[in-house]
Amino acid sequence: MSHTTVQKKLFFNPLLAIKKYFREWNLWELFWLVSFTVVILVLSILWKDTWYGTIASLTGIWCVVLTAKGKISNYYFGIVNVILYAVVAYQSRFYGEVMLNILYFLPMSVWAIFLWKKHKVSDDKPDDVKVISLSWKKRILWFVGSSVAIVAYTYLLYVLKGNLPWIDSITTIASVVAMIILARRAIEQWIIWIFVDILTVIMWVIAIREGAGDITILIMWIAYLVNAIYGFINWLKLLKEQKNEAK
Repeated sequence: MSHTTVQKKLFFNPLLAIKKYFREWNLWELFWLVSFTVVILVLSILWKDTWYGTIASLTGIWCVVLTAKGKISNYYFGIVNVILYAVVAYQSRFYGEVMLNILYFLPMSVWAIFLWKKHKVSDDKPDDVKVISLSWKKRILWFVGSSVAIVAYTYLLYVLKGNLPWIDSITTIASVVAMIILARRAIEQWIIWIFVDILTVIMWVIAIREGAGDITILIMWIAYLVNAIYGFINWLKLLKEQKNEAK
């Protein structure tokens, strides 16, 4: 049976397509995806969160879980997430987050889709991407450049009278760097995301205590943190497997 015939068969049989898509997922990954989806839906009802905050949280969770799996389809959910998350961030006066999502994450997500498709594992696995690791020279250059950018952007946020300018600046610049490294399929992006997620959780806890922000957004970022740790572990495994297959 040809690859084209298989694709047509999956198109006309959605259940078969879903079964094939989740075939390589383990029980932990399925539990992780379903449990946080349920938690966000329940909390959004109990806390009477906005519909766009709830959808932003759901698509955000699905996006990062798929990223941890090395799936190109993560970006489709990510595009919906960045648009709606920017709305919630704007209402909480996190202007750095707003600019980051609309002016950077949105166009970067579109670009990354094409970039990842050029480096898919094989035609048999069109949604799986090859992963790499950066050299120490590149790691140092990224760190120095990021530090300079954080100082400059913090000053801008002070001028705009934004909320928590230092934390907002660090999470924004670090996210920009992580997104570039993610688009390049480098495993180091997970270390940056872990750092960003910790700071962002703190930022939204403070916002909620001050009466701003949605509780589902906080839950989303906590899920991001757990997923980033798992993503780092899983990408180490993928990197090792792909190197062994290339020998």
